[in-house]
Amino acid sequence: MTSAAPDSPASPPASGVFRALRHRNYRLFFSGQTVSLVGTWITRIATSWLVYRLTGSVLLLGVVGFFGQIPTLILAPFSGVLVDRWNRHRILIVTQVLSMLQSFALAGLSFAGIITVTDVLLLQAAQGIINAFDTPARQSFVVEMVNDRGDLPNAIALNSSMVNLSRVIGPSIGGVIIAAVGEAWCFFIDGVSYIAVIASLVAMRVAIRPKESSPKRISEELLDGFRYVSGFPPVRSALLLLALVSTMGMPYTVLMPAIAIKVLRGGSHTLGFLMTASGCGALAGAFYLASRRTVLGLGRVIAIAACAFGLGLLLFSLSRSTLLSMLVLPIAGAGMMVTMASTNTVLQTIVEERLRGRVMAFYAMAFLGTAPIGSLIAGVVADRIGPTATIALGGVACIIGGIRFAVGLPKFRAHVRPIYIERGIITRS
Repeated sequence: MTSAAPDSPASPPASGVFRALRHRNYRLFFSGQTVSLVGTWITRIATSWLVYRLTGSVLLLGVVGFFGQIPTLILAPFSGVLVDRWNRHRILIVTQVLSMLQSFALAGLSFAGIITVTDVLLLQAAQGIINAFDTPARQSFVVEMVNDRGDLPNAIALNSSMVNLSRVIGPSIGGVIIAAVGEAWCFFIDGVSYIAVIASLVAMRVAIRPKESSPKRISEELLDGFRYVSGFPPVRSALLLLALVSTMGMPYTVLMPAIAIKVLRGGSHTLGFLMTASGCGALAGAFYLASRRTVLGLGRVIAIAACAFGLGLLLFSLSRSTLLSMLVLPIAGAGMMVTMASTNTVLQTIVEERLRGRVMAFYAMAFLGTAPIGSLIAGVVADRIGPTATIALGGVACIIGGIRFAVGLPKFRAHVRPIYIERGIITRS
C-alpha cells in the first residue's frame, strides 16, 4: 500500500457513508475487527456479571475496571513513542494474538470452575498492558490503511460505528449465552473471534514506513510528545474534556450490573438490554459522523455531545423503569461516542505525522487511561451513596465540562484554522 503524503492537501472526499471501505486494507480491517469486537463486548458483559455474581459488590466492579485500564494510563506515553518507531502493522498482529490468549485463559479457568476474582483481576491487568500498545497503534494505523486523507474522517467514524455495532450486538448475545450456558462460553467465543482480525491483518499489503537513521532517546521523544500535547491549545483542551468525560461519565457502564439487579430488579437479560440501548445510541451517533463530509464544525459538535452525554446520564440515574432506562440511554451512548470520535478526528487531522503515535497515545490515556480512576472512584462512591447518585454526579460533571469547552471555541478555531488552510481543508478567505 502506498500512503498519501501526510501533509499534502486533501483531495475532495468521495461521497457515501461507507466511502472509506473503498480502500482494500481498511476494508479487510473493518470486516475482521467487527467480528472480533462482538466477541470483546460479549466478554465485557460476562466479566462484569461474573464478578458481581461471585461477590455482589459494586466496589469490586470498580476495582476490576481499575485493573483492566490502569496500565494504559501508566504505559501509554511510552508505548506512543514505540508506535512512532516500530511497524504498527506488526504491533497489531502481536497484540491481537496476545488478546486471544488472554480470552482463552479466562475461558479455561471458567470451564474448570476454579476462577476467582483474583484471577479476573490479573487477567484484566494483562489485557490492560496489551491495550496500552494496541490502542495507539490501531488509531495511528488508520492513516496507513486509508490512502486518501479526505476519507480519514469517514474511516474514523466507521471505526466508531464498528465498535458500537458490536456494542449493540455483543451484550445482547452475551446476556443470552450467560443465561443459557454461563460465562465460560462467552470467553471462549471471544477467543475464537480474534482469528478474524488476525487473518485480516495478515492479508493486508502494507508499505514499510521509513525509519529514522538516528532516533532520539525514548525520554527525549516522550518529552517532545508531552510538549506538543500540553502546549498546543486545541489538542490540550480536547484531551482534557475527553479525560473529564471518561473519568466522570464512563464508569456508568461499570455500575450497570448493580443498576440492573438492585434498581431495576432484573437479571442478565436486563443488563444486556441496557447495554444494547446505550450501544444503539452510540451507533446512531457514529453514523451521523460518518455521514459528515468535512471536519469543519467538529469543535461545536464535541461541546454539544459532551453535554448530551451528561444529560443522558442524569435522566438514567432518575429512572426506575427498564423501559424508561432503555429510552434515555441512547442519549448517553450517542453523546459519549460522538465526543470520543469527534476528538479523534480533530486530532488525527491536525497532528504532525512524526508525532501521531504519541498524540494518539495521549488520546488513549484520556479516553481509556483515566477510566480506571473513574471506575475506582465510582465503585467507592457507589458503595457509600448508591450507584444512581454516583451516575448523576458524573452527568453533572460532563455537562459542566461541555459548557466550559464551548466557551473556549473561538480560541480553538483560531488555532486550528491555519492548519486547515495549509492542508487544503478550507480555503484562505
